[in-house]
Amino acid sequence: MNGWRQVLELNSARVPTAGSAADLRSAIGRGADLRIYTEFRHNEHIEPGSTNPEIVREVSDFRVAYLVDDRWVAGIMNLRMPIVPPAGFGPRASMSFFLYNEDGRQAIARPYLEGAIATGAPGPGMLDDHSDMPKYHQQDAWDTGTNAPSSNFIYDFEVFRYFVRDDWHEVLAHDAGGQVTGGSLDLLVEAFSAGAEIKVGISGLCSDLGGGPKHEVFVHGGPAYYSTQRKIFCAGSQPVVRVKPNIPMRYVSRGWDFGWLMPRTDGTVERWLCNPYTLKFAKSQSACSLRWFVR
Repeated sequence: MNGWRQVLELNSARVPTAGSAADLRSAIGRGADLRIYTEFRHNEHIEPGSTNPEIVREVSDFRVAYLVDDRWVAGIMNLRMPIVPPAGFGPRASMSFFLYNEDGRQAIARPYLEGAIATGAPGPGMLDDHSDMPKYHQQDAWDTGTNAPSSNFIYDFEVFRYFVRDDWHEVLAHDAGGQVTGGSLDLLVEAFSAGAEIKVGISGLCSDLGGGPKHEVFVHGGPAYYSTQRKIFCAGSQPVVRVKPNIPMRYVSRGWDFGWLMPRTDGTVERWLCNPYTLKFAKSQSACSLRWFVR
């Protein structure tokens, strides 16, 4: 299994049948990676009404994970574009920021990359017609007709299986001012210099989206750098989807954005965030407590 371990399973009614949410939360709190396995029928999900009832298996990678109030996990697909398996891609270029909660509740935010002219305004919208998809239960709709529609829903997959790869090692923790609270900078630099992967847990990253409970966002690092005289370590992140923290996690109008981060060991998080409605980027900073992991 290459280090992957199933920690939780839900049936189609989202009732736990194996493992535990507590195990999932503990693993994510240690920096573990998250993947979720689901099953659905082709003619109920991909091509409603077709004569093809085959079961389709899906495993999705959730490279952005949230631990909310130390008691709730959600993951976001941060690299996905619309895919229609096995035919190809969907009709419009966009990001598919699917969000899955630990109890199987789901959501989607879809910024369109071509930046089409908006025909609507941010705010609540009408539910879509899913009468041909009886297992799709849309709960709300936001920002219909804008460049960044979103909604919260439940799809009754045949099964949900939550897998973690729990082999990251926390080597440094510090507060928003850079004061070390665990591990050491030397451990981080030594591992990084030996080629280790980097991951970071960022506390309070989304507080400016409207408050909410305490939360920690985990994201993989990309290129990393150590300034040997100033003794500052920093890393560029993979794309991050920021969502107003809540239990369960959900999308709402003006309650999310996305972009790239550069956290530093002085507690500063440089942000280059995209307004999903306009696709305009803006630079900003926040001061956050950080935990650094290596693998």
